[in-house]
Amino acid sequence: MTERHVISLTDLTDEDVHSVVVRGARFAEGRGADGAPLAGTVTGILFRRTSTRTRTAFSAGAQRLGGGVVVFRPEELQLATGETAADTGAVLAGMLDVLVARTADDEAEMREWAALGGMSVVNAMSEQEHPTQGLADLTTLYRRFGAVEGLRVLYVGEGNNTAAALALGLTRFRDVHLHLATPPGYGLAAATATRAAKQAASCGSTFTEGQSLRDVPEGVDVIYTTRWQTTGTTKDDPDWRRSFEPFQVTAGLWRASPDALFMHDLPAHRGDEVTADVLDGDRSIAFEQAENKMWSAMAVLEWCVRGVVERRGA
Repeated sequence: MTERHVISLTDLTDEDVHSVVVRGARFAEGRGADGAPLAGTVTGILFRRTSTRTRTAFSAGAQRLGGGVVVFRPEELQLATGETAADTGAVLAGMLDVLVARTADDEAEMREWAALGGMSVVNAMSEQEHPTQGLADLTTLYRRFGAVEGLRVLYVGEGNNTAAALALGLTRFRDVHLHLATPPGYGLAAATATRAAKQAASCGSTFTEGQSLRDVPEGVDVIYTTRWQTTGTTKDDPDWRRSFEPFQVTAGLWRASPDALFMHDLPAHRGDEVTADVLDGDRSIAFEQAENKMWSAMAVLEWCVRGVVERRGA
């Protein structure tokens, strides 16, 4: 059996992305949890950085699907005493079916563990990308609009790992229009932007970037932002806030898009990236979006272990 991994959304085919999104929505609607599809499997949860939504989503999701869960605190593992990541991964691969990890700044460690074989590896956020957030966002859009195709989305703020996942995920759907408005010097990584643009072109969609809120598209369906200081990161420029202040999401953005819903991956800092009246207003679905992380996590886990379950049932 070849293990399935979600280290980047680029690891999934278009069909995979679409099926995980639909499956997450079905779990949310109570139509997907027939029996215990994760029965007999064990999911490990390893977070070296803080987490509320992602950690809880995968822990609760695995248990709701009948699977076992082992939660590791980094200081409790022998990694803290000098054991190599490769040795730790080899041990875990012999005991777990899935490892959900938020580890170092990049994906190299997770790629190393995935290469060992024996368990699926899920990236619960790296410096480059937050793929499970992207899948949860797509699930939220699907549930709210009945389809992802044809949506117009405006993202405001840093081109961080959440923005990368949104770009790599949303551009896999047809007739989508995604525009990123980012502060100068804080745009999406060039390789990610290039890939998103190519994906969009192949789907009859558009992907654009700008460095101002003056020329953003009107009549969008969704306005999305994230916190200005991504978890576990710092900025080289001590005056970085000056660059970000013009990109605060305020009620004024709704003059050009009065029907837009507001999304935020949370945690939010009211008064920084978004005003309180927007986050807590009637157009905000940020906390609905947070709940969808669990339903989407369930779909990701089921997708990862499907081969294991089928083999054991044979």
